[in-house]
Amino acid sequence: MSSHTEQSAVTVLGLGPMGRSLAGAFLDAGLRTTVWNRTPGRDRELVARGAVSARSAEEAAASSRLTVVCVVNYDAVDAVLRRAAVTDALKGRTVVNLTADTPDRARDAAAWAAEHGIRYLDGAIMTPTTTIGTPAGVFIHSGPEDLYHEHRPVLEALGGTHTHLGEEIGRAAAYDIALLDIFWTAMTGYAHAVAVAQAEGVTARQLAPFAKGIGDILPPIFEGLAEEVDNGTFSGEGNPLSSAASSMAHIVHASEAHGIDAGVMRAAEGLARRAIDQGHGADGFMRIAELLGRR
Repeated sequence: MSSHTEQSAVTVLGLGPMGRSLAGAFLDAGLRTTVWNRTPGRDRELVARGAVSARSAEEAAASSRLTVVCVVNYDAVDAVLRRAAVTDALKGRTVVNLTADTPDRARDAAAWAAEHGIRYLDGAIMTPTTTIGTPAGVFIHSGPEDLYHEHRPVLEALGGTHTHLGEEIGRAAAYDIALLDIFWTAMTGYAHAVAVAQAEGVTARQLAPFAKGIGDILPPIFEGLAEEVDNGTFSGEGNPLSSAASSMAHIVHASEAHGIDAGVMRAAEGLARRAIDQGHGADGFMRIAELLGRR
């Protein structure tokens, strides 16, 4: 093993905005960091800060015991890692894949890694680039627990909180998909709300503090509803589905009166109406989760 390899603490493959943030946090923590990206030139700032620029992915993989991958999706991961030279360079080493994709893709990647003698952890980053290297970052991981603990000191250089969700390799991706579902559905709702407000002469800036108020009431609601879902109670005492569907209909009518597409809210109202038609009008909103989960 070369002295270069012995000194290297971590390799980062993929230097998009998140990859650059990860590499920057490793550098800030004083770790020797090797970087590589398919598109040349993205490593200039990192190299100026002390990163080692690898000429190829296989050179980068051979430079550290631990390689962190963060690219756009698992197709990109496969294009980088599943080339023979890179695969050979990774044998006996650890890959921590922080790329977002589906649980099935994570399981496939783990099976491939095991077949080729590569140690593998899957993970996800649940906060934006600005949080990397700060206490606000949130990272989730899944895979062999001993492997996670072995590399946790290096991973913690990324700041924030790190949670190992279990050994089932698709677990982190499952959380990621569910949490992104909340985020993008909420963002779509906010964009629609802004469009409706603007149609009524209310600016986005005027709406924002009240929108924040809606956001602030959600965490305790989520906590209470989670207990109901797990217990299968679906209480509608405070706000039954019949009432929720009525307010959804108001949003649809107001939107369409201004020529604004109400497809997302029509879909939500449609789910509520389906539950009501099945005799659940007096139940709480989360009865919809049971309806969606039926097979």
